[in-house]
Amino acid sequence: MLTYSALTTIFGEDAAYRLSDALEHLDPEPTGVGVFEVEDGSKLWEVAAYFLEWPDAGALAVLSALHGAKPFNISEIPDQDWVSKVQRELAPVSAGRYFVYGSHDADKVPDDCIPLLIDAAMAFGTGHHGTTKGCLEAFDALMLQGFEGRRILDIGCGTAVLAMAAAKVLPHSIIASDIDPVAVEVAKSNVLGNGLNDQVTCVTAAGFGASELEVNGPYDLIFANILKGPLIGLAPEMSRNTATNGHVILSGILNEQADEVLTVYARNGFNLVQKRVIVDWTTLTLSKKVTTLGE
Repeated sequence: MLTYSALTTIFGEDAAYRLSDALEHLDPEPTGVGVFEVEDGSKLWEVAAYFLEWPDAGALAVLSALHGAKPFNISEIPDQDWVSKVQRELAPVSAGRYFVYGSHDADKVPDDCIPLLIDAAMAFGTGHHGTTKGCLEAFDALMLQGFEGRRILDIGCGTAVLAMAAAKVLPHSIIASDIDPVAVEVAKSNVLGNGLNDQVTCVTAAGFGASELEVNGPYDLIFANILKGPLIGLAPEMSRNTATNGHVILSGILNEQADEVLTVYARNGFNLVQKRVIVDWTTLTLSKKVTTLGE
């Protein structure tokens, strides 16, 4: 079966997300829309839409003009088993004590590790990206320092790799949430594959906007491996939902964006515990400070 893609670039994160929202209302409707930052310092963003039939070129031309984007490039996508192709090409990843692998590499799991089975699918977080690896290493470091928190949330969970990493070493119930229903289904599959379905609950939610997230807070630890813009926008809610002396592990942050994120989170009551850099990406471990009279 042929599928089709429509790809453009646009300046600025906010503009990219406005365009992606507009794409959702096309007819024929896209099966998925992705927004990705071009990592060359240009501040350009790629916006891609995927269709089961040839998209409306005229409507795409109108949208690109209205939003100040370059004209869409429409192309056919060859019929391939992309999941199997990616699985063959992804090597296992070590991150602290964790070993992230696909089922095709089950024979390579070392004896002295904490294994996390993640099969490639339509969700982010296989452990190969510097943001996921950074979060795993940051959490492992936190555990080795004696972290014993009970209430844990993985927001923007993707494959739920971070929620499962916590479930592997802590005996508590953990919530994994994502705005994308497809990611939530992938997360549920991974949780089941790792035998953690009695411990990790996966929910669809934008930010903290779900009853399951509200009733279980405030949290002793929140993972948020998303992007700079959403992280900054969520800072006040992150503060309200983090317990005093609790921690957050933040990523999806380009190295040059880290100071801006730190400044915003400091204004919202967080202190820097550790800054971890992997190639172009920074992971921040922060703690919610105790407020004193007059602050």
